[in-house]
This record gives sequence, structure tokens and C-alpha cells, in this order.
Amino acid sequence: MLSSRCWEVPFASSLCPIRCLPQLRRSSVVQRTGQGTKHFCAVCAGRPAARQTLAETSNTRIGQAETRHVAPVPTVRIEASHGWNALDLRELWEYRELLYVLTWRDIKVRYKQSALGAAWAVLQPLLTMLVFTVIFGRLARMPSDGIPYPVFVFAALLPWQLFALVLNRAGNSLVTNQQLITKVYFPRLFIPLSTVLGGLVDFAIAFVILVGMLVFYGIAPTAAILTVPLFLALAVATSLAMGLWLSALNVRYRDVVHTLPFLTQFWFFATPITYPSSLVPESWRPLYGLNPMVGVVEGFRWALLGQRVGVGPLVFVSAAVVIVLLVGGLWYFQRMERTFADVV
Repeated sequence: MLSSRCWEVPFASSLCPIRCLPQLRRSSVVQRTGQGTKHFCAVCAGRPAARQTLAETSNTRIGQAETRHVAPVPTVRIEASHGWNALDLRELWEYRELLYVLTWRDIKVRYKQSALGAAWAVLQPLLTMLVFTVIFGRLARMPSDGIPYPVFVFAALLPWQLFALVLNRAGNSLVTNQQLITKVYFPRLFIPLSTVLGGLVDFAIAFVILVGMLVFYGIAPTAAILTVPLFLALAVATSLAMGLWLSALNVRYRDVVHTLPFLTQFWFFATPITYPSSLVPESWRPLYGLNPMVGVVEGFRWALLGQRVGVGPLVFVSAAVVIVLLVGGLWYFQRMERTFADVV
């Protein structure tokens, strides 16, 4: 029986591939293949040689089609990250544009539909400085180490406003962005980090007012002003470290968001903003330096206000605490990141 792909037609001029006797070529069997049309005479079509020729032609064509159109499928193995392998710096660099988008979104949302807009970055520390000057500078006669009290307070309020902003906004940042976390993958570290970068914009705007105050009061900076970037980096590291801890803890324990106002208020009075650290007894100063914001505030005052007395061991103790908090915060955040989408 002939295959469904073959049919008999009157014999044409094509020669039978098996080269049978010419007198037997009364009709031919045609099979269309990818390599052309095969003609076999009616006698030879049923022979084993013809069937083998047709089968080889068909199998060759099928093999070529599979080789041409079927590409090897790559194998992707997805495994849970462990330890510090989760902190992929290359991945963070590839998603750097997303960090810019999140930071810009945080700034726009903060001042959206606000009549004064970014002017609040100046008004908040400025009005706070005026209140403290009246209450602590005029009424309570708080010492300021020979520096005009308004400048004394404002120089401390700048890093504190950055820290307090991150403390309150980063602590609840993962819960606020839960719709984004549960729908698409991206480095979760960018959410608290964008809050820190957004706070730096407010810091830069308010820093212009501090420069004007230094000129107004005739305070000439010394060579110590070159260390301002170092103390700014210390303030950023402190803010980021606390933001990582609080944001990761708040995903699992929602009590964190309720303790933030009390924590901010307590931390404010434990930091030498309205009073100088010189009021703290010498024996308590190393313990007092365990508050990382003590080293930040004292460092800013020393670098900007031209104080002759150095910052002392307070800064070094605070810097050591910041390093421990930042490393621990990164480790805990990366460890909990795998469960954010399920728990939040």
C-alpha cells in the first residue's frame, strides 16, 4: 500500500532512482519532500529500496527542521540567598535608576499640594530654632560654649532633622509600599535608602540658611570645615542603620510604628541639641557617646563653628556604634527580606 503522501501519475520524463527497465515505466509514484519531488515507477514504488529512499529523505528533512527551529532551553536555577550573598552590589548598581525614581517620588509626595513646597525644609528647623532660642537661650539661660545660641542650636538641628525624618519615614516605609513589594521584584534596600537620600535634599536646602547665619554672626570657619563631609557621612550612616532596623522590624511587629514618636522624643533629649555636651560629667562621657547622634552633633558644631576644643573620644565611640548598627542592620534586613512579600 502506498503512503498517503504518495500518489500515481502518468509517467513523466523523470527517471526512476532505482533505474528499473524502461518498459516497466508506465506510471510513476510521486512523493513531495523538502528536497524536491521524487518519482518512482509504479513497479519500483513498492520495492524495499524505494521505501528506504523515501524514508531516508523524510527523516533527513525532519531532522533538519528540528535542528533549525528547536533551540536549546536554558536552565535557570533559583535558590534562596544565604548570609552576605544576599547583598548583591552589582544588582544594586543595575537598579540605580529605580533608586532615583523612588527618591524623587518620596520628595514629591512629601510636598504635594503644599502651598510652601520645599520651603518647609527651611521653616521647620528655623522655627524650631526660634522657639529653643526663646525658651532655652533667653529664659533658661542655657550655656552655649561662647557661641551665639541661635547658631549653636541650628547647627545641631540640621543633622537631627535628617535623622528624625528617616527615623519616622523609613520605619514605616516597607508597610507603606506593600503594594509595590508584593507585585514586582526589586532590591528592597532601596525603599529605606530612598528616604535617606530624600532627607539629604532637605539638609542641603537648610544648610544654605546656616551659611547665612555664620556670615551674619561673623563666625569664620577654620580648617576643620573640611571634615564636614565626614560627619555628614556619619549622619547618613546613622540614619540608614536605624532605618534598616526599624523598617525590617515593623514588617513583623507593627508595634514599632507606635513607639516611633516616643523614641524620637526620647532620642532628642538624649542628644546635645539644646545644651552642650560639656554639661555631662567627664566620667559619663564615654557612656554618653554610645548615643551615635552625640558624635554627629558634636562633630558638626566643631567643624562648622570653629570651636578650639576638639571633639574628643565622643566621636570615635559614636562612630564605632554606628558601624556596628549599620552592619547589623544590613544583615538583619537582608535576612528578613525573603519574607517581606509574605508577611507585609
